Amino acid sequence: MGQADRGIDLNTSLGYLLKEASSVLRAAMEEVLRPLGMSVTHYSCLELLAQRPGLSNSELARGAFVTRQSMNVLLQALERDGVVVRPTEAPVGKALPARLTEHGRRELEKATAAVRSVEDRMLAGMSGDERETAFRLLGGMIRSLNDRGDAS
Repeated sequence: MGQADRGIDLNTSLGYLLKEASSVLRAAMEEVLRPLGMSVTHYSCLELLAQRPGLSNSELARGAFVTRQSMNVLLQALERDGVVVRPTEAPVGKALPARLTEHGRRELEKATAAVRSVEDRMLAGMSGDERETAFRLLGGMIRSLNDRGDAS
């Protein structure tokens, strides 16, 4: 039986391990964000807007790894709750750039502390050198998969 016939050994599959880590991380983040009335997508949206004010619905959706429709529903709720503001008319084209309000910044501050506690817990057993190596290796994997050069 050839390698292709046996499938992937999940115990030694880096892709499977990364997916499991992602799933466990998301669950831990959801757990600390839930008492704040937030989801990971909600938090991601606020964090993106804090770092890059004026992003459009489409840009926020890409950054938070959700559909434009899902992000639009979230943005409408965030506007209604006074967390973000968007102009009534697009300054250019069709995009309505979103910005955090002061209330949104305060909400983000609480959420960031909660998420940071999860990341600290995740990295607790690693030395500084191990953390640097993990960041470097994961960054390299992402770049390799995003590089669609002449690898074929």
